[in-house]
Amino acid sequence: MVRDADATRRRLLDAAAEEFAAFGIAGARVDRIAVAAASNKAQIYHYFGNKDGLFEAVFHDLVVTTLRDSPIDATDLPEYAGRLFDGYVARPHVQRLATWYRLERAGTQDPIDIIAESNAAKVDAIAKAQADGALTDRWSAVDLLGLVLQISGLWSGMTPEYAALVADENHAHRRAVIVEAVRALLV
Repeated sequence: MVRDADATRRRLLDAAAEEFAAFGIAGARVDRIAVAAASNKAQIYHYFGNKDGLFEAVFHDLVVTTLRDSPIDATDLPEYAGRLFDGYVARPHVQRLATWYRLERAGTQDPIDIIAESNAAKVDAIAKAQADGALTDRWSAVDLLGLVLQISGLWSGMTPEYAALVADENHAHRRAVIVEAVRALLV
């Protein structure tokens, strides 16, 4: 029986996203990934080279999806923050994987080009909106982007203790808080 290579690769990426989100890069086990993907370790090594290559592929896949699904509109940063939040809710692994990436990879490699280029383009868009008078210049473009990114991920990185305090809040409420917080930055 001929197996669909794309489907196998996709199952491995999906299973690896779950595993890396739960255990990080160091704690992830290729055996568990292979079982969850209904595959085998040899396929992981065939498609991705090693566990680090698999993490890079998972991280890149989620980053590309997030960037594609959340284009910036520098003239409407509150709604941009809301769309980022929506993406984090739809793909909860994004924030967890980004946290593991920061913890386990910080300072160990060059910045990822697609993220660096995206951030530079966002800063340029914000700076242009500021120069055009469409956006406050109270904050530098770099600082404003950083604030928007952090606020949009507010609910994704909660400690269990804080999560218990806000357990009854729904998606619409949390999104509204994010949008209004960013709006408050712009006055």
